[in-house]
Amino acid sequence: MKNLIPLLILLCLGTYGYAQQMITINKSQHSFPLPEMIIIDQQDDWLVGKAAELLREDVRKVMDKELEVVKVDLGKEIADLQRGMAGPARKGFILIATLQSSLIKKLHVDTTGLTGKWEAFRIVADSGRLLIIGSDKRGAAYGALELSRQLGVSPWYWWADVPVKKKEKVYVRKGRYDFGPPSVQYRGIFINDEAPAFSGWTHEKFGGFNHLVYEKVFELLLRLRGNYLWPAMWGNAFNKDDTLNPVLADKWGIVMGTSHHEPMMRSQQEWKRYGKGAWNYETNDSVLS
Repeated sequence: MKNLIPLLILLCLGTYGYAQQMITINKSQHSFPLPEMIIIDQQDDWLVGKAAELLREDVRKVMDKELEVVKVDLGKEIADLQRGMAGPARKGFILIATLQSSLIKKLHVDTTGLTGKWEAFRIVADSGRLLIIGSDKRGAAYGALELSRQLGVSPWYWWADVPVKKKEKVYVRKGRYDFGPPSVQYRGIFINDEAPAFSGWTHEKFGGFNHLVYEKVFELLLRLRGNYLWPAMWGNAFNKDDTLNPVLADKWGIVMGTSHHEPMMRSQQEWKRYGKGAWNYETNDSVLS
């Protein structure tokens, strides 16, 4: 009996993993081709649009196919919805949205169990439609990037040059797939001991720790379902080095923190640049001049 327990656990985990596997290369009556259009609500959060762009690019990498992104503006006329949905309604479509999107109500999507959840998402695949619904903006992004991962794009495709798994045809298994909320609320990366290797590389490739390199970090975090970042600190000031850094962190849904002796989001570099006196590293205190 003792030997059966590990086997039962493995079987349960295997069944769960299979149940959450949406993408297949095998055509069947329980699957349909990956739709060729992505629909988003123009009034939805900025991150939803960014997730749609990332998914479109990922599909291009995997299948050499360019998906169309349709931005529906319900704030104008219902005709916009009809024009945006007329073709996709026949061919199928991918919808990416948060619970706040008016499209959810227009399409009568079942969101039971998502309201009030932290970073949860649901993917519903049926009748040629692939609906990715996030309880919040990070949830919506996680859903789109989970589809990318299952298509064959590793979260580390850029940072570690992980090859994309090419496919000629892919199909979506019909069903409802629920993810989250996560068991740990804040999950992220600490860019520690960045000098000289990482800092030298960022200055060579991006001109420093600016929004160009940080957007690559933000994307990696979302692909890993992270949400938190302690930025580089040696000789750097996240909010001052590039004023777009904090703006884009907010847009990407990344919560910024600080480490070591940098409380309350204030960098020690700010004191060196704008303060008076010196910093005594032995007593970890300022020495006023």
